[in-house]
Amino acid sequence: MSRSRPSSPQTASATDGFRSYDGLVEAGFAKHHRITKAYRKHHPVLVENGVHINGIESFWSYAKRRHQKFNGMRKDSFPAFLKETEFRFNTRNTDLYRMLLKSCRLNPLRR
Repeated sequence: MSRSRPSSPQTASATDGFRSYDGLVEAGFAKHHRITKAYRKHHPVLVENGVHINGIESFWSYAKRRHQKFNGMRKDSFPAFLKETEFRFNTRNTDLYRMLLKSCRLNPLRR
């Protein structure tokens, strides 16, 4: 849960079992979901109460690989980069050409 500015205590956060996050509840973050990556007898535990830690780990791995191609970037460009990466991650199994074509048909540039 790395953040450059503090979150609101009403914000839900999901973290792994690292000790540093133990103080979040005492600090007023009531919506803190801790997911401990533990291995039970026959299967790993990666989901607790509907919260899944591998999704965010998969996204950040994807984002880091994309970011490496740019050899760094300006701070003011990062939010747009992150939003584009989110879009690409969420539509990675979709035909982007068909999606853009459909969007252009529904919302033409000229009327």
